[in-house]
Amino acid sequence: MKIAITGGTGFIGRHLAHNLISRGHEVIVIARGLYRRNAQPVEGATFIALDANNTDKLQEAFRGCDAVAHCAGTSVQDENQTFQKLHVEGTRSAVNAAERAGVKKFVLVSYLTVRPNVNSEYHTTKWQGEEIVRASKLNFTILKAGLIYGQGDHLLNNLSNLFRKMPVFATVGMKEKTVRLIAVEDLVTIIRACLVDVNRLSRQTVAVLGPEEFPFSTAARRISKAMGKPFLIVLPFPVIFQRMLAWFSERFMRKPLITKSQVQMLADGISKPQADSQMLPDDLAPKTLFTEEQILKGLPR
Repeated sequence: MKIAITGGTGFIGRHLAHNLISRGHEVIVIARGLYRRNAQPVEGATFIALDANNTDKLQEAFRGCDAVAHCAGTSVQDENQTFQKLHVEGTRSAVNAAERAGVKKFVLVSYLTVRPNVNSEYHTTKWQGEEIVRASKLNFTILKAGLIYGQGDHLLNNLSNLFRKMPVFATVGMKEKTVRLIAVEDLVTIIRACLVDVNRLSRQTVAVLGPEEFPFSTAARRISKAMGKPFLIVLPFPVIFQRMLAWFSERFMRKPLITKSQVQMLADGISKPQADSQMLPDDLAPKTLFTEEQILKGLPR
């Protein structure tokens, strides 16, 4: 099959591209430019540098493609890449281009707790993007995934960098909500199944949950232990203070330690599906545990 991936140089997009190429599929990687954390292009893929809001050029890129995986998204915005531009306008452009190009399957990668009427621009714009897809004529699948980890991610990268400097972890909230972490390999398997079998999960919104449920501090402890630092100090931290830290980080740090959208995610908890979401069939449900072996595979080299 010929498959296009928007946001194809990002964390999920790169893993998906490598997986599809290894199985003999022709892959078109579409992005504004190479993702800074991954300086090399995806070997074996055709790379097209393109603004996702350019519908006409996207249509040209999608021409002849059997399926499209729309992975473009961000949890950090700046003057060049806003939530509105990427999650709403970019999704509308991708949907219009896919409809015009006659794409047989469109998969949108969204976020588990995205819902309307939340005081969060990230959640609001992601929800609007989902609604654009649901209102389209496309044969679509929306995958609402929780927190993803693996080589090149933000989770393992940021926490391991922090723990190298100090063995301290501050919770989001005095009483933590739980998370269900998903190995990127499991998510890629699900996306590939929906792309290759165009009738799989057709016109459905589906929750993607990891196999274990625990507080985020448990994940932090496991990461610290895998790094050879078994003694981690966990400090209960009120949500309001984390919001203040996020405001400061986004305003004054080139790479924010934490963002407002990430605080909202962890304050919500990342373990419960929304009412709009169906559950995955058993054969696609993630089964990879958050073990020391998995953590070591994903830690920055």
